[in-house]
Amino acid sequence: MTNIFTNLLNDEAGFIVSAELVLVATIGVLSLIVGLSEVAFNINQELEDVGSAFGSINQSYCYNGVAGSKGHASGSSFSDCRDTGDSDNDIVCNVAPASEH
Repeated sequence: MTNIFTNLLNDEAGFIVSAELVLVATIGVLSLIVGLSEVAFNINQELEDVGSAFGSINQSYCYNGVAGSKGHASGSSFSDCRDTGDSDNDIVCNVAPASEH
């Protein structure tokens, strides 16, 4: 039994050199970082599209006054102006902020 264990311990067939393993791991980690950066960028773009869609909803309402033989009600109206950030491409990633003087 000890002879089999010694043979397995000394067998180097298929051994991966640690430098190769470090290189493969480094390439894998860098690929993950780039991939996750792209995912974060695209999530920001989609959320900006959702925000633009909510901002472009027409929030104004209006009803005219009504009158009958026994009473009347005045009309009412409301108008919503566009806010800052309601349009597309307001959020831009990977751009250096403008320096204030």
